[in-house]
Amino acid sequence: MLISLPPELTVIFEGNNFLRLLGGLWTSVSIALFALIIAIPLGIILGCLQSMKLPLISAILKFYLEFVRIMPQLVLLFLVFFTSAKTFGIDISGYASAVVVFGFWGVAEIMDLVRGAIDSVPRTQIEAATSLGMRHLQVQYLVTLPFTVRQLIPQLINLITRMVKTTSLVVLIGVVEVLKVGQQIIDANRFTTAPELAFWVYLVIFLLYFLACWPLTIFASWLEKKLK
Repeated sequence: MLISLPPELTVIFEGNNFLRLLGGLWTSVSIALFALIIAIPLGIILGCLQSMKLPLISAILKFYLEFVRIMPQLVLLFLVFFTSAKTFGIDISGYASAVVVFGFWGVAEIMDLVRGAIDSVPRTQIEAATSLGMRHLQVQYLVTLPFTVRQLIPQLINLITRMVKTTSLVVLIGVVEVLKVGQQIIDANRFTTAPELAFWVYLVIFLLYFLACWPLTIFASWLEKKLK
């Protein structure tokens, strides 16, 4: 006996609708990936600088961190996308604006994660390594770095998943990502025999986000156990 699909699911999987949803999801994920390519190296460098406790540099970096945390990402998106062309004469696309904003946000968050991980290294381990005759670089490479990586990985994975989910905001600056595609499918089938289409479309989008982020958490758990 064949199982008939609800008409709403039939609409989602007919034609190229599902492929369009996957393409929209890739837009969201790729924005996060390009932002992380910018954020990870810069965040690590600034986090190391912040951990040195240099008064002027620490004050500047703390202001930067607080500014990013206080300012909503949506406001930053509007500032970059709508203001850049008018104020600086820069014609920047919605996609590029999203990468810039999420990279800007990611640098601040990774910087603070790195600073916290370095500061959490027990002083007794550093003193013990020094008493064994290790030089400063050896202490950093053999003691500080492994401990910092173990502390950093779960928090970094959590940041990545938050970033992927937050990219849904880019629909408001005209980027066609998975939510925008879902809305287009709903609008195109508004007068069909699928009254609950919106529920099913957003359910599928939820599952796509879950499938995109869940492997990251599994990988983080595996890697964390591997490093212990």
